[in-house]
Amino acid sequence: MKLHQPLLSVAAAVVLALTVSGCGGNAEAGPGGSAQPQGGSEVKELRYQGWANSVTLPELAQDLGYLGDVKLKWVGNTTSGPQDIQSAATGQTDFGGAFAGAVVKLIEAGAPVKAVVNYYGEDEKTFNGFYVKEDSPIHSARDFIGKKIAVNTLGAHADAVINTYLRKSGLSAEEAKQVQLVPLPPNDTEEAIRRGQVDAGALGGVLQEKAIAAGGLRSVFSDVQFFGSFAGGPYVLRTDFIEKNPTTTKTFATGVAKAIEWERTTPRKDVIARFTKIIKERGRNESTEALQYWKSVGVPDAGRIKDEDFTRWAEWLKTSGIVTKDLTPANYYTNEFNDLAKGK
Repeated sequence: MKLHQPLLSVAAAVVLALTVSGCGGNAEAGPGGSAQPQGGSEVKELRYQGWANSVTLPELAQDLGYLGDVKLKWVGNTTSGPQDIQSAATGQTDFGGAFAGAVVKLIEAGAPVKAVVNYYGEDEKTFNGFYVKEDSPIHSARDFIGKKIAVNTLGAHADAVINTYLRKSGLSAEEAKQVQLVPLPPNDTEEAIRRGQVDAGALGGVLQEKAIAAGGLRSVFSDVQFFGSFAGGPYVLRTDFIEKNPTTTKTFATGVAKAIEWERTTPRKDVIARFTKIIKERGRNESTEALQYWKSVGVPDAGRIKDEDFTRWAEWLKTSGIVTKDLTPANYYTNEFNDLAKGK
């Protein structure tokens, strides 16, 4: 089965996101989607993009029955958080997830979306490392000057971490510019490092564990070593969707939060078994091989979003020209629809 391609190019999605924001049209009736049900009833089918060979938190929540009468409709896969949330902003999907800094960028550009629950994070078991071949001459931040680092996409998590690491390690802005970031699909990064197509690459989760198990690579630094445990990014929905579908939004946000807690409290072997079942049953011609390397959900506080999830990246956002003034995190998120975040 041939997997669908991401729904929009980054450039086209940004333009459309601004168009949606400016025209105030009916976002529920996005391309390929259905219009808001008549008679005041709420949308009960949420269109989304998945990740190949992986089980997302909404997919797990649905399988566990946490979404109730709300159903998911898979429309394809993505390898880019920014592309995923842009598709949500333009109405091609109903929700998308990305790095918190990418959410800030999209909202600051005028896209009418709001974050409702965190969906990924980093801890001592699950984190992003920046890997090189074992015999690489790269051992410190300064050694990256003039080198190529593979990242899944520009303007997202790895980009922010690398640039923050370089600047806080003493590199000037001009020196940091000499470090080239190369966008590559995560599934191709390990092989690109081993073949010398790039000098280093960002690896996380099961892909990282799989690469470590194969040997021959070593970590120069990780985001957890640099920042400690933290929430990485949230799921967003369009603000008009939230307004018209508050019950569905609450079911979604709380269902994701429950799935986070299920992963956190369930024995590891049982989590892997559940993921394996889900992937095999959905019939997308995927591999379950990498699931054996799963370690933890990584998301703190049942997905509750905090101001620092955004302000942590303030310097990078400013030096990148994404924002020109102090951040106002309240503009980017709400915990109103996550019952677990409210202590219920």
